[in-house]
Amino acid sequence: MKRILASSAVLAVVFAAHGFAQRKASIENVRDIPYTSAPNFLKLPPGEYLGESVAVATNSKGHIFVYHRSANTRLFEFDQGGNFLKEIGAGYYGFEFAHSVRVDKDDNIWTVDEGTNMVTKFSPDGKVLMVLGRRPPAVQGAQVFPAGPNQPAQKYIFCRPTDVGWDPQGNIFISDGYCNNRVVKYDKNGRFLAQSGSEKAGKGLGEFELPHGLQVDGQGNVWVADRSNFRYQVLDNNLKPLREITNLGVGWTLCISPGPHQYAYLSNSNPNGNMPGSWDITGEIYKTELDGTVLGKFGRPGKLPPGFQVVHMMDCRNPNEIIAGEIESWRVQKIILEPSTAKNVGSR
Repeated sequence: MKRILASSAVLAVVFAAHGFAQRKASIENVRDIPYTSAPNFLKLPPGEYLGESVAVATNSKGHIFVYHRSANTRLFEFDQGGNFLKEIGAGYYGFEFAHSVRVDKDDNIWTVDEGTNMVTKFSPDGKVLMVLGRRPPAVQGAQVFPAGPNQPAQKYIFCRPTDVGWDPQGNIFISDGYCNNRVVKYDKNGRFLAQSGSEKAGKGLGEFELPHGLQVDGQGNVWVADRSNFRYQVLDNNLKPLREITNLGVGWTLCISPGPHQYAYLSNSNPNGNMPGSWDITGEIYKTELDGTVLGKFGRPGKLPPGFQVVHMMDCRNPNEIIAGEIESWRVQKIILEPSTAKNVGSR
């Protein structure tokens, strides 16, 4: 896919369309879930700082991974107490502009890099095991956005991908992304199987406009944060649409807890740039059952914790302890929710 540096006018249009989405949730009478925040639980080495903390994940040991945009895109690992352990992939060719990090059932670490158009599978000790996609070669010059209409999407080439997930059989699902407006399915060995959506944005079921986050539940259904369509879509394992969720504001990002009883956490994040009025109508995170029943909500915009400044990604391995990565406050918060067995508390 040939891409060239866009003009400032074109960039302004793109960011107006994608970067500043906002919408008030239409659901009403949702219970507020009480919570407390631990905003400084990660302990960085002297002289080290987090940049835009766009992606967070945990492994089975409780180790925390933060994929962040700094002077360089970097991947840090912390232990369960928040103590810094190591950096993974320093100088790696697949790192340019971080977007997502996830950890699979075998504790392999997967990064999705929007800048290099690459998805990388690392072993638990940081060895590269698989690469999907390809970084645009430097000989092609500066490349940011497609020149004119998007080219037809290719099986193994991405255009600003956003997230990755797996079903119980190990099949790989990737949301791709800012340009291609599709979800792609590969087998566990990285062989292309299917896709939903295309390079052309659409509003019908099975179509997308900026699929910004993705998770797969224990039944193999694929949940997609369809951000610029202000919804979440649920697809079956073959990427056929099942239903949409349209009453929770912007489909910014999501997390599904591992179970045995699974919950979904869906973020109506406040938008980049804090546009006028956005703090009054966005920023909350919803906790739901997998059938869409809303159990409650928590969170609000704020420069200082426990407020959120653009929750770009969440980890919910412990369903009552959400780890949130924020873009604009350059931080990671641990959100401890008050346990609840409450059932349906919102109106659809």
